[in-house]
Amino acid sequence: MLAQHRSPARIVVVADRELLQQRARALGLPLEINDLLPGSAAAQPGPGALLVSHVALAVAAQPGKLNPANSAYVLRTLEVAADGCRDGIFDAMTTAPAHKGVINDAGFDFTGHTEFLAAHTGTPQVVMMLIGGGMRVALATTHLALTDVARHITRESLEYTLRIIQHDLVERFAIARPRIAVAGLNPHAGESGYLGREEIDAIIPALDALRAQGLDLTGPWPADTLFRPEQLKDCDCVLAMYHDQGLPVLKYASFGTGINVTLGLPIIRTSVDHGTALDLAGTGKAEVGSLIEAVRLAAELAVRSKQYSARRD
Repeated sequence: MLAQHRSPARIVVVADRELLQQRARALGLPLEINDLLPGSAAAQPGPGALLVSHVALAVAAQPGKLNPANSAYVLRTLEVAADGCRDGIFDAMTTAPAHKGVINDAGFDFTGHTEFLAAHTGTPQVVMMLIGGGMRVALATTHLALTDVARHITRESLEYTLRIIQHDLVERFAIARPRIAVAGLNPHAGESGYLGREEIDAIIPALDALRAQGLDLTGPWPADTLFRPEQLKDCDCVLAMYHDQGLPVLKYASFGTGINVTLGLPIIRTSVDHGTALDLAGTGKAEVGSLIEAVRLAAELAVRSKQYSARRD
């Protein structure tokens, strides 16, 4: 359990308190619930206890059973956590996986945490970045069908994305001069236009414009050779053009301990690198390594962000 792993942060769980108690009883685990009260400065509780910001389920939840009736509950927990970060109640948030299908079945247009939090905080564009296996891999596009990717690769969107990556690597990851390697979209990075023109029409012009502004960018590189250790050793982050171009490599190297970070938000948000694993729900057998690492990184980013702001002031 996460509670068994010590953290310097005060961890607040945003969830239904009775749901947590039911799961603890089912697994034979001792659990004390301490409610987070308005204006509370409660310390992190000890082993076997959780500090909880209560959000009520609509109906009782069964382990591993999807129920659209509780979809609004899932979204409400995200809103409470995000609003708490924005209002200074929390310093950062870490999300567990959510099942996109059942939320959409309830009538909500939900493509993922990243897009939901961007809309909720009024952020025009955010960037998904995964960390693991000694790599940071950001995405130019996220949850799109492959047939839609190419038309979303534009010079303007790439410049915006790379500025977000640059900003957060400096201000939240304390990397003074980030070195970012950019993948091409097409095989062989387009082969001088013979295998696609996105590199010529969008990617290269975006990189040239940002290099002229002082960003340290390389590429576009063919994706099939970009992820070699000798290629990455002098690189702080890779920008892949789409979800399944960059993430299979990273997840192969780090699945179970990888971390998802949303860049560009006015708040700090980390998450796990995996899905809901409904077959393991309620068994006590789910691996928690990614969640632990995500919480640790959220705490680290909160500290670094405050330090950067203090130096700037």
